[in-house]
Amino acid sequence: MKTDNHTDLYFSDVDKTFSQDRRNFLKKLGGGVIVVFCIGKLSLLQSFGQNTSEDLLNFNAYLRVKEDGRVDCYTGKIEMGQGITTSLAQVLAEELEISIYSIDMIMGDTELCPYAAGTWGSLTTRFIDPVLRAAAAEAREVLIDLAAEHLGVSDEMLDVSNGTVFVKNNKSQKVTYATLTKGKKIIKTLKKKPEIKKSKDFKIIGKPVISLDAESKVTGKAKYSGDIKLQGMVYATIIRPAVFNSKKIKVDSSELSAFKGVQLVEDENLIAVVHSDPEIANKAAKKVLVTWESPEIKVDNETIFQYLDDNVKENKVFEESGNLTVGKEDSVTIIKSNYYDGYKAHASIETHSATCYFKDDKLTMWASSQTPFGTREQLAKTFDMPLEKVHLKQIYLGGGFGGKIYNRQAIEVAKIAKLCGKPVQLVWSRKEEFMYDRFRTAALMKATSGVDSNGKLNLWEFDIYCAGTRGTKLFYGISNNRTRIFNEDDIHPFGTGAWRAPGNNSTTFARESHIDATAHAVGIDALEFRLNNLNNETMSNTLKLAAKTFDWNRKKQEGHGYGIALGEDAGTSVAMIAEVHVDKTTGEVQPIRVVCAQDMGQVVNPHGATLQTEGGITMGLGYALYEDIEFNGGKIRSSSFNNYEITKFSKTPKIECVFIDKMDSKTQGGGEPAIICVGGAIANAVFDACGARVNRMPITPKRIIKSIQNG
Repeated sequence: MKTDNHTDLYFSDVDKTFSQDRRNFLKKLGGGVIVVFCIGKLSLLQSFGQNTSEDLLNFNAYLRVKEDGRVDCYTGKIEMGQGITTSLAQVLAEELEISIYSIDMIMGDTELCPYAAGTWGSLTTRFIDPVLRAAAAEAREVLIDLAAEHLGVSDEMLDVSNGTVFVKNNKSQKVTYATLTKGKKIIKTLKKKPEIKKSKDFKIIGKPVISLDAESKVTGKAKYSGDIKLQGMVYATIIRPAVFNSKKIKVDSSELSAFKGVQLVEDENLIAVVHSDPEIANKAAKKVLVTWESPEIKVDNETIFQYLDDNVKENKVFEESGNLTVGKEDSVTIIKSNYYDGYKAHASIETHSATCYFKDDKLTMWASSQTPFGTREQLAKTFDMPLEKVHLKQIYLGGGFGGKIYNRQAIEVAKIAKLCGKPVQLVWSRKEEFMYDRFRTAALMKATSGVDSNGKLNLWEFDIYCAGTRGTKLFYGISNNRTRIFNEDDIHPFGTGAWRAPGNNSTTFARESHIDATAHAVGIDALEFRLNNLNNETMSNTLKLAAKTFDWNRKKQEGHGYGIALGEDAGTSVAMIAEVHVDKTTGEVQPIRVVCAQDMGQVVNPHGATLQTEGGITMGLGYALYEDIEFNGGKIRSSSFNNYEITKFSKTPKIECVFIDKMDSKTQGGGEPAIICVGGAIANAVFDACGARVNRMPITPKRIIKSIQNG
């Protein structure tokens, strides 16, 4: 997946979901008024039961005002904890002038929702928010038109609040949305596109709202794929090899006779046991002996970086200005270092899962997938079925972080269901998750910087191996610079893919560590050095807000250190300052405090934005300090949370989130940006606390002690 193309993919492929008859599709939903919003076209408001205009052929977002006054909001995006169930409802409620609690979100259902390529890249708020706001504003205006006819007054005399249209100087003259839509068959187009609200008129946008799905999640009412129970359903356990990409040679299932009711299914390298009791299926699977042919890959978690350096030769220039030779000649100080970051697992608490059944010639599935429409396409291709014969239904995800973009478990469960002729549920074990969930790629970064006699950066050479260029466009003013990307497909010993701000956490760690090392080498305060070299006003203002909130110049306690990191992701500027304590005897790091300032434009839900920032920082502490996939060739040694450590409550610092006030600006991403700066901020704080410059993540006690010993 090329993350740089997500936006283009979303808009160009928007019509895929409705290649079928749109009229039949719209009739499925029942009565009421619908607003269909077409990018680049005037929207139509359409009651069900009427013929639809050809303008509907490209609609990609819509809402439905039902006959009971409630509103359904349809989007192809999915909810996996990022909070869009709430933030999208907020913008819709704002423009439609209804209570947020009267909105029902229908998400990711491939038969009901408009096509979305996937939920990734912090794109939802940026691109779906404006669409829904425009659709809701148009719905409001058309409903006011209808109310004017109903009440016998002009539009100008009317106002609306909480789903009721009333005469401004006589509120007793009123009519509800429910009354206006009930029993009506309405086709209307607007002569003039209404303006969306400005921040001064906001009633809901910008206000903190607790997640609308919070109660259902904490009470256990929320349904995930593993919660689905179907009549006659069996549970599948797959027999896996010890080495990634192994090929089946032979299968010995003779010992299965000891288990009543088990069934063995095989399809090429897929071998599984199914039973109505998941425990029996699991026990029986352990008795199936499979001989595998395994590939020989001579690389492990210690040699992988040299392997990348030796084998990845293809490169292209991403950004270039000035002349590197001139930059070196004009520099009085030149710093050169390499930075390393190993493979990381997504480690979402819900492992990959899917539940499905075939009925007649149709496949219905609930899958823990960030890409329900992509999953549908994969399934249709796998089984040579028409797209409309594959239905992915709405379901919550228990964390994705990019790992559930890929849908191996969905293909596996469908194959098993087809072979055994029963509804099947497949839930990967944690060990399976660590082998087959695609890791964030290991990366090598080589950085060279130069500073002139005035403390100004005038040389920047940055070579990136396998991490991509996301977030690497310079916001420092450096006249002589070059950034190159080195990458080759199939260079890794196992599957790799997107991981919350793909690659940006690695490259930001390298850049911000190197900027800090450069500032130290020339004897300039880390904050002052950055402010003097930034050429980006947005980033400068964000850094100043972080420094003020943190109180950068306050006195440090013994053994404590402060560290800064800056970064850009999903349109958002991030400035992070971390405080840590380092035990110089053991090398143990205790995070104390993290301040994260962000310019993300309009903040729709400050509560949700804060939760996403806190979650990103907590997850980021894992990759910075603890998480490291250990492997030998295609054999993964990290197989559970016993040997793959994530952030614990005891290691979670006080987190303070502050946002630049830009409520009349466009919304930017909020799910991923905060995580990118954690590694750099922690690394720089560790150096400030104990003098250990650790250039490889995770920044473990062993590496800290080694750095201290090496001076």
